[in-house]
Amino acid sequence: MTNYREILRLKSLGYTQRSIASGAKVSRNTVSEVLKKAEQLNITWPLEDDATNEMLDELFYGNRRSSPSPYAVIDFDYIHRELSKKGVTLTLLWQEYCERAYANGETPYMSTQFGDKYRHWARITKATMRVTHKPGDVMQVDWAGGTIPYYDSVTGEEYKAYLFVAALPCSSYLYVEACTDMKQENWLMCHVHAYEYFGGVTRVLVPDNLKTGVTANTRYETQLNESYRELAEYYGTAIVPARVRKPQDKGLVERSVGFSTTWITAALRERKFFSFAEVRDAVAERLEFINTKPFQKRPGSRREAYLTEEKEFMLPLPKHPYEPAVWKQQTVGNDYLISDGVNKYSVPFDLIGEQVQIRLTKDLVEVYFKGSRMTSHKRLEKYSVQPVVKPEHMPSNHREYLNCNAEEFKEWAATVGKSVEEVVKHFLTSGSVPEQGYKACVSLIKLGKRYGKKKLEAACERMLAFSSSPSIRTITTLLKNSSEHNKSAVASDNSNKYGITRGAAYWKKGGEGK
Repeated sequence: MTNYREILRLKSLGYTQRSIASGAKVSRNTVSEVLKKAEQLNITWPLEDDATNEMLDELFYGNRRSSPSPYAVIDFDYIHRELSKKGVTLTLLWQEYCERAYANGETPYMSTQFGDKYRHWARITKATMRVTHKPGDVMQVDWAGGTIPYYDSVTGEEYKAYLFVAALPCSSYLYVEACTDMKQENWLMCHVHAYEYFGGVTRVLVPDNLKTGVTANTRYETQLNESYRELAEYYGTAIVPARVRKPQDKGLVERSVGFSTTWITAALRERKFFSFAEVRDAVAERLEFINTKPFQKRPGSRREAYLTEEKEFMLPLPKHPYEPAVWKQQTVGNDYLISDGVNKYSVPFDLIGEQVQIRLTKDLVEVYFKGSRMTSHKRLEKYSVQPVVKPEHMPSNHREYLNCNAEEFKEWAATVGKSVEEVVKHFLTSGSVPEQGYKACVSLIKLGKRYGKKKLEAACERMLAFSSSPSIRTITTLLKNSSEHNKSAVASDNSNKYGITRGAAYWKKGGEGK
């Protein structure tokens, strides 16, 4: 039998067809024909060890044998193309193959033989690289182990840039981004940028078991970080973390991490960067080099493989990019405030002592309690000494205190009368600052609620009639005396309603009119 393996090996070493024919002990026509068929079938050296000459002979000349096989011919190219489609399996294709064979009066291979022959064909033609994962099915993500140093141009202080790596196993297409840290916000934003770079979303997302993505991954259940789950839900993908201590679940991204370490981190080792922006741009430049670099063992590049084999199977991107949100838990303190890490925001006071969930985005702070949203605030861009407080979140007495300001006191006094306005003006201007008169103004408001605005206006009028320095004590005394006088007058008016009605004049005369 022709030594096909030797012909392909010698060709890979650059020998001429004449030399190959001499070494493999075949004619030059045979060498030319074998090399032509190998090129058509995309068969290149090196081959797998179990790719025998018998297998190669069947691939090259299976349909031209003098004694034809009693079994129906298998169209391997068709099977390979169909397997890339969603939901198509080798078992389904075997059943369809059997139906066609019976319809043509031929005998089909058994399912085991069918599968073995296809796998032999795929292994020899290097087709397994495209079949191991269906196109558009999986995106694997991880942080690269190496870092890229950069320095402060003024102080010379050294910082580290970390690399996020996303890989599409089917086409080996990569996305790599430099980050200032490996915290959750960068982790989520890198996913958003990866989807935008690929121009689509995969059906499944496979991360490692890092805390920024997976809270717990046991043999019984997988608990995802709430922010990560929310991102997956927005893009319509499913998160399936790699099994613990099962690196083969994420094999391609592990190789991609090593590849990016070699072709990015190591390639940039001699360069000295003086800003993170320089690092980011250099990484993006090296990423383009990697994705356009030709494959060693098959035609094309990562980008070409993605565009021709995988892009059409990707899920579409949402209309608007996802805005990453970070979730955190806090217990509400006695001041009914929660923190986003920089500034403080109010929540309803009846949540004091309760544990709430806080959702933080770039522009919004949302507070949830037992799954229900309790309130939201516009997130401050810079640090503020004063907390953001909504009046409706405060108890009634705190709300009243919040309203303690000069304008509020003046507006209230105008609703009562001119004398009260004069008294309030005196309280606010008698001290060195208006705040020193707030307590007296609050006491005046309480007197108005207790005795009524009409009586308060009258008391202030009397107060101003004999003093230019009114005081709360004097006004309170006037109101009390006025109230007691009114009570005494009412009692006097009602004293003769029942009892003796003859009058004092009658008794003075000794009862003469009796």
